[in-house]
Amino acid sequence: MNLALFDLDHTLINGDSDVEWTRFMISRGLLDGDHHNRTNDAFYQDYLDGTLDIQAYLAFQVAPLARYDRATLDRLHREFMAERIFPVIPRKARERIAEHKAAGDLLMIITATNRFVTAPIARELGVDNLIAIELEEDGEGKFTGRPSGVPSYREGKVTRLMAWLAERGETLDSYGKSYFYSDSRNDIPLLSKVTDPVAVNPDDTLRAHALAHGWPVISLRD
Repeated sequence: MNLALFDLDHTLINGDSDVEWTRFMISRGLLDGDHHNRTNDAFYQDYLDGTLDIQAYLAFQVAPLARYDRATLDRLHREFMAERIFPVIPRKARERIAEHKAAGDLLMIITATNRFVTAPIARELGVDNLIAIELEEDGEGKFTGRPSGVPSYREGKVTRLMAWLAERGETLDSYGKSYFYSDSRNDIPLLSKVTDPVAVNPDDTLRAHALAHGWPVISLRD
């Protein structure tokens, strides 16, 4: 069996689900647009530059979730999926997932976006395994507005994946091949660990790195 790992944002979807969630909440009048757009844009530029302070970003991004109960958040997320996510899932991404499923591979999405935002997207894509930013909950299942555990970002993706494999009594060597599809320079640490790294619509840094190392460069956009 092979292992097929996928980044989510700008890899399997044509956009950033975290950014789109913020824009969706602003469109509903649930967040202050000027403040959040300005701050989010600054964090996103840091992400593109490879200089993101992940803890500061998470503190900013997940705090608003604590304002609402889970029933309200789940209702909002269904609307978010219909308005913001379904339109940005490319046919080619679904086809690549289907190819790996047909080959009998084990599939996983591993993302630096939080589980609340990404779990329904993973389900829509038909991927059962997900490593994402975990969120702290109170005793009644309400989000506290704080992240939990090791962030699945840069080297943290490697740490989280190795821990997940260890829980299964496995390593990457347990699989004949291990694929990882990503668009971002921030994923070079994990791309460098798998047997078959694939740069998908890569940023300039990842494109140059991929070409220098003989990694395939593809597009999953329609």
